[in-house]
Amino acid sequence: MPELPEVETVRRGLIPAMEGQIIAKATVNRPDLRWPFPSNMAERLTGKRVLRLRRRSKYILVDLDSDETALIHLGMSGRMLVSGDPLGQFVHDHPAPEKHDHVVLDMANGARITFNDPRRFGAMDLFETGSGDAHPLLAPLGPEPLGNTFDENYLIAALADRNTPMKSALLDQKTIAGLGNIYVCEALFRSKIHPTRPARRVSKERISRLVPIIRDVLTDAIEAGGSSLRDFRQTDGELGYFQHSFDVYGREGEPCRSSGCASMIRRIVQSGRSTFYCPTCQR
Repeated sequence: MPELPEVETVRRGLIPAMEGQIIAKATVNRPDLRWPFPSNMAERLTGKRVLRLRRRSKYILVDLDSDETALIHLGMSGRMLVSGDPLGQFVHDHPAPEKHDHVVLDMANGARITFNDPRRFGAMDLFETGSGDAHPLLAPLGPEPLGNTFDENYLIAALADRNTPMKSALLDQKTIAGLGNIYVCEALFRSKIHPTRPARRVSKERISRLVPIIRDVLTDAIEAGGSSLRDFRQTDGELGYFQHSFDVYGREGEPCRSSGCASMIRRIVQSGRSTFYCPTCQR
């Protein structure tokens, strides 16, 4: 499932084609994805101007001039594809419709935004813009790891009494919004923290160093266009490239990249997810 860097990459790719533009026609080709679409979604989108595209955790938020916001979640295989952009940001003409093109937004500037989702684990919703903090998908979320409220003091306090493994604590969306399996593995490796160590047993000094490392890992991934594992693509159809920079994720049995370390990367399963780490560097 796309994590924060992939969703942020998609958001940035949509901005040139959507922000400030009018949705000339919205077409909804089925009644639901993971959940039913909101009532009259096509009519509520058609004719509306896009004021701003935001991201909250792994959700794209599209603020409209109707005082409503469209929430988009890509799920496991969802893609937002842009074609026909008159600004020249994208090279593709409008493709022929595909079976899994579930929502199509034809913009007044000639761009077309297609939400394609073969496995239908994605979602779309509409809500009053001013009530976003109370939306059931957004209300439980912790601070953004790239935001100002996520700092050393916050993370130290959030983990102080947690007896869960460090990796599980960081994956808790109530603690940090948007962090997923790939980037937690990479951040823990860079910070030399063992993924199974209980969170409350990690020193304040090590947690303080972890905060800028999390930011750096996410920033590096965004700059690389995200990680293309299975279905993820950018809005122009291109792959992300951060997977070529993984230090541990997916590298089971390969040598650790730390200078002077002769260990091999190991894989364990935590809460049903693969964890990759170096048994020597991470303590």
